[in-house]
Amino acid sequence: MERVADLILWPGTKICEHLDIDPKGDLGLLRSFFNMLFWLPLGLIVVWMFN
Repeated sequence: MERVADLILWPGTKICEHLDIDPKGDLGLLRSFFNMLFWLPLGLIVVWMFN
């Protein structure tokens, strides 16, 4: 189960590391924001394609 969480959080973690921000600092809010920016467009594209 932890591997699934790591996979889902991977984009936000990498973006935070690239920007020299602690991904676990500030309760992970920035990491969550970056994950939303990454996964939301992908999810919308998938829904749009298969709808």
